Amino acid sequence: MSYTDWKEKTDTFKTVDVRGVAGNFFQGLKKQAAAMEAGQGMEVIQTFDPIPLYEVMEGLGFEHHTEKTAEHEYHAYFCRTEVKQEDKDIPMRPAALTNMPVIDEGLGEIAVNFWDLTWNDEHRHLPYEMRLLLSLTNAVGAGRMRQATRELVKAYIHGLDSAALDDVFELLAWNQGIGYFSSEIGPSTLFAAYKTIKNMEKQDKARDEICAALKEKFGEKNPDVKVG
Repeated sequence: MSYTDWKEKTDTFKTVDVRGVAGNFFQGLKKQAAAMEAGQGMEVIQTFDPIPLYEVMEGLGFEHHTEKTAEHEYHAYFCRTEVKQEDKDIPMRPAALTNMPVIDEGLGEIAVNFWDLTWNDEHRHLPYEMRLLLSLTNAVGAGRMRQATRELVKAYIHGLDSAALDDVFELLAWNQGIGYFSSEIGPSTLFAAYKTIKNMEKQDKARDEICAALKEKFGEKNPDVKVG
C-alpha cells in the first residue's frame, strides 16, 4: 500500500504530541502501536523528523508518511497496513536524542540527522557490527561505559559472534593496560554483559535466550545503561 491508500483515514488516527518530551518515549509508543488493528494508526508530532521510529514501526506492520508543517514541527502518520510480529527487534533506540531539542530545537534536528547519517546511510563502508565495536572501544577510551555496554548488546543481538568480543576485550587489556582493565573494565556493566554472553554460551543456551537475558539485564531498565 501507499500513503494515498490510507490518507483519508488520518483524521481518525490517535494524535501523540511528544514535543518537549525528553527521555525514552519509544517504548510507550511501541506498546500503543502493537495494540492497534490493521487499518488503525497514529499521528506523532515532534520537533524533528522522528527517523528512529520508522524502522521499529515498520517491523510492526506500519507504513509512514511525514510532513514538515513548520520550522520545527513534523507530523508523522503511521498506518498499520498489516499486523506483523516485531521482526525488527531493535534494542536501545537513541532516546538521548530527545534531550537535544530541550536545549535547542535546531540542535534536535541536527542531532537526529547526524545519527541517521552515521548509522543508517547506505553508503557506509564498514559493516554495522564493526561500527558498533569501534563505537564500543571509543566509548571505553572516553570513560563512557554505559554507551559501551549498549553497543555490545546491540552488536550481539544483531548477530555478532562472541569470538569477536573476545578479541575486543583482549585489545582493551593491551591498549588500556592491565591495571586499568582490572580496576575499571572488569567491574563494569560492560564486562558483566560480556560475561553473561560467555557463561550462557558455555551452558549451551540458545542465542534467542541469551539475547532475551541481555535485554532484560542490560536494557533500558538498568540505570547503569539507560541514557534517556
